[in-house]
Amino acid sequence: MQMQKKPLDWSKLGFAYRPTDFRYQANWKDGSWDEGGLVTDPNIVLSEAACVFHYAQSCFEGLKAYTTKDGRIVTFRPDMNAERMANTARRLEMPAFPEDKFVQAVVDTVRANAAWVPPFGTGASLYIRPFMIGSGPQIGVAPAHEFLFRITVMPVGAYFQGAVKPLKVRVSDYDRAAPRGTGHVKAGLNYAMSLYPTMEAHRHGFAENIYLDPASRTYVEEAGGANVIFVDKDNNLIVPKSDSILPSITRRSLVYVGEHYLGLNVIERKVALEEVKDFKEAALCGTAAVLAPIGEIHTKDGVIALPSGMDKMGEISGKLRETLTGIQACEIEAPEGWVVEVCKESDFE
Repeated sequence: MQMQKKPLDWSKLGFAYRPTDFRYQANWKDGSWDEGGLVTDPNIVLSEAACVFHYAQSCFEGLKAYTTKDGRIVTFRPDMNAERMANTARRLEMPAFPEDKFVQAVVDTVRANAAWVPPFGTGASLYIRPFMIGSGPQIGVAPAHEFLFRITVMPVGAYFQGAVKPLKVRVSDYDRAAPRGTGHVKAGLNYAMSLYPTMEAHRHGFAENIYLDPASRTYVEEAGGANVIFVDKDNNLIVPKSDSILPSITRRSLVYVGEHYLGLNVIERKVALEEVKDFKEAALCGTAAVLAPIGEIHTKDGVIALPSGMDKMGEISGKLRETLTGIQACEIEAPEGWVVEVCKESDFE
């Protein structure tokens, strides 16, 4: 008998936490990581003096698993998440979790929760959230002496409801990161700082904020939870470049897809806000959203209305999204190492 998926309405899933059967946990103490393994308890018990509560010593990652048309469960470029999390950990004085063990832990956690991976064709996926916190008690301003690494997974729908429809965003008056700060790593503290501006944007009818560079406030950097890309009038893919932008795995994958699958000329450079009015397409990109088109960018000097409009995704953005999601679903051949097979549904017969 084939594995029975959980009785969920996969088409109505939002992007929200839903506890599943298993999660992975490992602990760092006395200078090393323990063996780690799968656990069932969704709760974590910590000291009231845990460093994460007082000094925000935390980082996280995000990636997805999918069911393919031929019944395989796969995940997308987990080695890149492992590398990025290790880099973040080092920046935050946290012990890097071994990258090979990270990838294996992702595979083990997804396989253990295979019944929660949405079926092929539903548009849903299994979101994978690895995170690390300073779990040891620490009242003086210093790194923790104990750390907890955990991977939790949950089935999700689109991050933006109707994500293929263009979004209305605004340029924020706030800075996302400080010059030479932590904008280039996936630290929890970056997202804490963005919560107020994000909610203010939502309260005014915008889907997201676009942040400018913190030094001169003239160059486009990224959004609160995604990178930004543009298409100019010559169909060049324009990618903002900055030391304080998070190196999005989705963005880097789209750049490769643009160059090697679609034959686009990709230009990574500083992008001045004043030149965005001359572009034909703009989009947010990231693990959760994949690629979500932007229709309008509201600035203090007026509204930049992208020629692609508010009704449908631009031509180049659409091809980029379609190709990348096709690779993730194994409908289009992937570059070597991009897709990691977790298991086959037939393994559970």
